[in-house]
Amino acid sequence: MMFALDPERAHELGMAALRSGLASPYYVRDRSFGHAPIELFGLSFPNPLGVAAGFDKNGVAVNELASLGFGFVEVGTVTYRPQPGNPKPRMFRLPADLALINRLGFNNDGAEVVAERLSRLERKCVVGVNIGKNKDVPIEEAVENYLATFELMQPVADYAAINVSSPNTPNLRELQRGEHLDELLAALSTRNHELGRKPLLVKIAPDLDAEGIKTVVDVCRSHDIDGIIATNTTVSRDGLSERNVGTIGEGGLSGRPLAGRSTEVVESVYRCAAGEIPVIGVGGIMAAPDAFDKIAAGATLVQAYTGFVYSGPTFAADVNRGLAELLARRGFSGVAEAIGSAVTVHTSV
Repeated sequence: MMFALDPERAHELGMAALRSGLASPYYVRDRSFGHAPIELFGLSFPNPLGVAAGFDKNGVAVNELASLGFGFVEVGTVTYRPQPGNPKPRMFRLPADLALINRLGFNNDGAEVVAERLSRLERKCVVGVNIGKNKDVPIEEAVENYLATFELMQPVADYAAINVSSPNTPNLRELQRGEHLDELLAALSTRNHELGRKPLLVKIAPDLDAEGIKTVVDVCRSHDIDGIIATNTTVSRDGLSERNVGTIGEGGLSGRPLAGRSTEVVESVYRCAAGEIPVIGVGGIMAAPDAFDKIAAGATLVQAYTGFVYSGPTFAADVNRGLAELLARRGFSGVAEAIGSAVTVHTSV
C-alpha cells in the first residue's frame, strides 16, 4: 500500500504511523538481540544498528524508532534556519535496484524548534544530531552558519555529526576540501570545548578519491574529531538497472547499489586512521550480511535508511538478530572482535 504512494508522501504517513503508536505491535523489549553493549564516545549502545540521518529529520519519532530495535537514532540534517527544501518531486524509488534517489535539500524545522523538541524528550536511546548549512549561505559564511546551529543543538545531542557531504545543497561538498574542512572543524571543536565537550563526528561522501579520504582523516585527527561517518549518498549512477533512472535527474543515490563503494570508503578510512578513529558505516545495509561487511571493513557501528524503507518495521530486529548469529558462526565473540577483521592495518610504533 505504501509503495503505491509517492515516496515522500509514504514517508510522511509512515512517520505519522510511528508517532501515533500504530507500529507498537513490532516493538521489542530487549534491544540487545544477543549483542554485548558497545561502549563508544563515552556512550553505551545496546546494539550496533542506528537510523541514519534523513529519516527523522526533526526528531519527532526518536523513541518509537528505538522501540523497533534500533540502538541509536541520528536526527537531522538540521540547519540554523528552517527551510522547505528543494521543489517536489524530490524522492524516487528504484525498486529493481533496491535503491532511492533523493534531492530533499535539508528540509527541516530549524535548529531552535528541533532543539526545543529534543530537550523535552525522555529518550530511550542514544540520540545524535546531524547538522548542515542553510542552502542560501555561501561557502565563505558557512562556518558562522554551522556554529549557530551547533550552539543550539550541542546541548541536546549525545553526539553531533557535521554533514559536509550531501549532494543536494549547492557547494556543500566543497567543505570536504582540506582548507575549508580545517577551518570548519577548528571552529566547531573550539566551541565544543567551550560548551562542555560532546563527541564530534564528520560525515563524508562516497565519491571522495583516496587522496580526498586521506585529507579528511588527517584534518579530523588534527582537530581531535571523535569519529567519521562513511558514507552519505552518491551522485554516481553506475550499475543501475532501473530503466527510468535517466529521467529522475539530480540527487543522492542510496541503497543496495551503494553498498560496495561505501564499504570501500569505510575500509579506506580505517586504514588511513590506522584503526584509531572510530567509523560508523552506512550505505546499502539491507540485511545482516551487509552490516557484517561494514564491521569487518572497520566500522564499529552501522546505520541504515533505505533498507528500513524497503523492509518495514521488523528491519532493525531482523538485522540485529541476523548479525548476532552471523558473528557467532564466524567465530567472533561479538562486534568488538570483528571490527576490521577483513583489513590489515599497519600502525606506527
